[in-house]
Amino acid sequence: MEYSGLREFLEIPYDRLEEMNLEAKQLRLDRKPAEKIQEQRMKYLADEKRIKAVTVCFTDLEGRFHMLDYDKKFLLKAADNLTFDGSSIRGFSQQQESDLRLAIDWSAFYWLPADVFGPGKVLAFGEVRERDGSPYAADMRSKLKRYTEALHSKRGITCHVANEIEGFLFKGRDAERHFHEGRPFEFISTGGYYHSLPGDTLRQFIDTAAEVQRAMGFGNEKDHPEVAPSQFEMNYTYTEAVVAADQVQLYKLLCRQVAARLDCTASFLPKPVTGVNGNGMHTNMSITKDGKNLFHAKGGQDGLSKMGWEFIERILKSANDLCLILNSSVNSYRRLDPHFEAPNQIKASAIDRGSMVRIPLGNERSARIEVRSIAPDANPYMAIYALFRTGLEGPDPDAGDDSKRARTRFLPDNILDAIRLFKSSRYAAELLGEGVHEKYAAVKLAAAERSPKLLGTIVKSGEVQFHHDVTNQYLWNQF
Repeated sequence: MEYSGLREFLEIPYDRLEEMNLEAKQLRLDRKPAEKIQEQRMKYLADEKRIKAVTVCFTDLEGRFHMLDYDKKFLLKAADNLTFDGSSIRGFSQQQESDLRLAIDWSAFYWLPADVFGPGKVLAFGEVRERDGSPYAADMRSKLKRYTEALHSKRGITCHVANEIEGFLFKGRDAERHFHEGRPFEFISTGGYYHSLPGDTLRQFIDTAAEVQRAMGFGNEKDHPEVAPSQFEMNYTYTEAVVAADQVQLYKLLCRQVAARLDCTASFLPKPVTGVNGNGMHTNMSITKDGKNLFHAKGGQDGLSKMGWEFIERILKSANDLCLILNSSVNSYRRLDPHFEAPNQIKASAIDRGSMVRIPLGNERSARIEVRSIAPDANPYMAIYALFRTGLEGPDPDAGDDSKRARTRFLPDNILDAIRLFKSSRYAAELLGEGVHEKYAAVKLAAAERSPKLLGTIVKSGEVQFHHDVTNQYLWNQF
């Protein structure tokens, strides 16, 4: 027997959702005091009777997104004492020190489209803490947040990011989880770049995901099918670095959710199918102070300032040290293939898309650098933190580097070489801290050792089955 009218959970129209999420986003960008935002949000939750639960999310060391639903009434009473078992998260705490705390970042608060995520829920990002309440070293979101806040308070500068995240839409739900059973990925469309008929499945997916993205305050710009069959990209405007990294995680989450409702899979494997272009996460970066874009110079080479070029040179200098951070999976090294516009050359260029760093056409407002060698399965907080800190504070190029740049240098073409370079890098250890440096290398090596050493021309089941971003704990244990 069906009963109606028993539940009255929060459902907000999309246009109003967009207004509410943009208002919340602006409070973050204006750096409103955290305690005032917390007070405002907790009062809202107490007053809004139609909310049943708050989804609190965090990201592990590898970049995997985790979510816990807290009953609203419980959360209002216990928000300052939330804990979880960190030993069940790869790369986090050991079994003998398993309990970790979870603090809520009330400024990172989102209202969700009820038809996609279910009615009566809101979402907030969490910060992982040690037992004593101090920041947890392996929580890269907290590390990025503290770093960018320090830059703003000490130097008055703001770091901006816009990510261009590519993905594939495949037939069937959980296609990645079934790949090791011998089920190949099936394209949903072969329309090609910018082409998909209105109403077909790929276009339905892009349209729906873009609507959700807009409602969540991303600030949409454009969306379209990409070069490869069944490939998509939905672009949105630049924003402050931590907000941008949060949006990377939400982008992948909403895409997967929308795809599942269409009986499909949204995949962010860097190279799920050989013979076609892979997925990238081109990361556009700029820095402002007092409203001025510090990367712009009207008469500068390619429109960039001296600071902009120094930022690039430091990244190129440390390219091999950073490679495992930017390309963090076995599969990501298939993408660094020069036959498909692969950004594997350690150089910067305004026109060559094979360069690790590109300088797009820009003006006083839009001048930026574009780091093209980042895969969409990278931990966005770790990658963005590593790039900004390296660009601003990393090792300066040696006096002899001009002659080295005359020769074309390339990024590693397999994860084992990238791990070796990362483990031997003093700079990477300084960047992440000794403990996190060791943990990250260990979890990457564990995945690498579960896959064939040679990539070959066929995607192997191990590089999908044991991929950090798509597998589950059950599959990881099937080795």
